[in-house]
Amino acid sequence: MSLRRSSSSEEDPVDRIPPGSQILRRGAEAVLYRGRWHDLEVVVKKRVVKSYRIPSLDLKIRRFRTMRESNLLHEAKLVGVRTPLIYSVNLDSTSIIMEYISGDRLKDVLDSFKSSELNEFSMRIGVLIGRLHRTGIIHGDLTTSNMILIPKGEICLLDFGLGEHSTGLEARGVDLHILRTILYSTHHTIAQNSFQRILDGYRKEMGREEADPVIGRTDEIARRGRYVSAR
Repeated sequence: MSLRRSSSSEEDPVDRIPPGSQILRRGAEAVLYRGRWHDLEVVVKKRVVKSYRIPSLDLKIRRFRTMRESNLLHEAKLVGVRTPLIYSVNLDSTSIIMEYISGDRLKDVLDSFKSSELNEFSMRIGVLIGRLHRTGIIHGDLTTSNMILIPKGEICLLDFGLGEHSTGLEARGVDLHILRTILYSTHHTIAQNSFQRILDGYRKEMGREEADPVIGRTDEIARRGRYVSAR
């Protein structure tokens, strides 16, 4: 991973969105572009200015989140979780240039899996989450939109923009709760079976002694949500 810093007066290609790039997605925190950079097919994630913040504070926050996300992507890879390669990080433009991952979003294909395939890939998801949690990485936005099934059959995790470092039960429980909520809202016909297999993979990777308290906290978080909704 390379880190390039530059002043606004310098002619730095990292500061600019590559010519011909197309917008993939506009989010609340960043815009994603797809283009070519040094003959590589890339995604550029550029955090947007928040005009309601004091400018100096806004830049500080965007720089911090840019560096944190790039570090989490790199650390996840070191523990055996497939993530996009980071080609360049620019703190002045608060942007990350990373590998474009070709494949299918699990959101688009999960419902079409046969039962055996669903069990297999759900187990894999649980193992990947366990690897992150075991090393103190919280993804922060575990959705099937942020999981890409690549041609080799691997699952690549994207978008650690809401991630953090934590080994706390609450943070881990929220991570799993977000995924369960997404499964039931987007993949409701297979959600129960898929989430149970995810938990099986999670226990396999974490060990029951460490996994079961997290799963218990996940259930507690769900009960809290139902209580608030009923009030």
